[in-house]
Amino acid sequence: MNPRVLNMLSQTNILEEQQKKLHKFIEDMPAYVIQNGKAKNKTQTLNNMLFKNRDIYVSRHNRYASYPAHAHTFLEMNYILQGTATETLNGKKIELKEGDLLLLDVGASHSIDTLSENDILINILFKEQVISINLLNDLRRSNSILYDFLIDRSLGVDSTLKNNFLLFKRKPGHEISDVLDKIIEEYYLKRDFSNSIIKSYLQVLLVELVRNYPLNTDDRPTKSQILITKILKQISENYRTICLDELAHKYKYNKNYLANLFKEETGKTFTQMVTQQRLIQAHNLITSSNLPITEIMHKVGINNKTFFYKKYKEFYQCNPGDDR
Repeated sequence: MNPRVLNMLSQTNILEEQQKKLHKFIEDMPAYVIQNGKAKNKTQTLNNMLFKNRDIYVSRHNRYASYPAHAHTFLEMNYILQGTATETLNGKKIELKEGDLLLLDVGASHSIDTLSENDILINILFKEQVISINLLNDLRRSNSILYDFLIDRSLGVDSTLKNNFLLFKRKPGHEISDVLDKIIEEYYLKRDFSNSIIKSYLQVLLVELVRNYPLNTDDRPTKSQILITKILKQISENYRTICLDELAHKYKYNKNYLANLFKEETGKTFTQMVTQQRLIQAHNLITSSNLPITEIMHKVGINNKTFFYKKYKEFYQCNPGDDR
């Protein structure tokens, strides 16, 4: 770890000073990120507004007070850079030691016990759209503990029906910790192109996890999951013109059967998933170019402006212009 970054992470911030003095949690998230926070007996949820124009958000967890139960509309990694931490997930306490990595699914509710001065817990937050379909297609050929978890996120599987976290205990060797250090350093040093570099490191991290944590052969993806992954890859590449008729002909399935299978595996219709991919591409262009939004809309294959704005706001929780 870069000594300068490690020193930054070790410093006590203003919120921590208050928590240490008052012995209670002080909210560290802006109001626009929090939903359901005031509802009685309802778990606070942090939404995607946290990201704004970035794809990945990295932070050091505040010490000296326990963090109450909360959930997210995005994926989260908790990495113990130094010391230890105790989290409660699904009513069960999980003890994390230095070098351990906890991957939490969308909607996974958890709380974190008080961290001491020498504990450094790093939160790496990212939207499921960051997971590359091409990467998943490569991982499919690997017998991976991570594959099912990632494919479920891509397919939109309800995480309440399955395990909503993966725990990777520290193993001998430095490959995974080295990649995590690079992600943390890039984020805090704020160098040019850091967002793109961090996204690339995240892909490397996922592959390193696959390499180091193999899956039992009984847990391999099903034939249907493999087919849907192939279709999702084609949607990601041909989102402007792809149609269900062509796919049914290509894979030799009845169109209605394939549509029902797609909905069963993903929880979304084929049309909904194509629209989602178009929105992702539109978001990429909005945040990385100066093209007019109307031109971007047509460029990704959507011609109805009202439909585009409505679906964009539903998916990103903000209007297209807000991402500029």
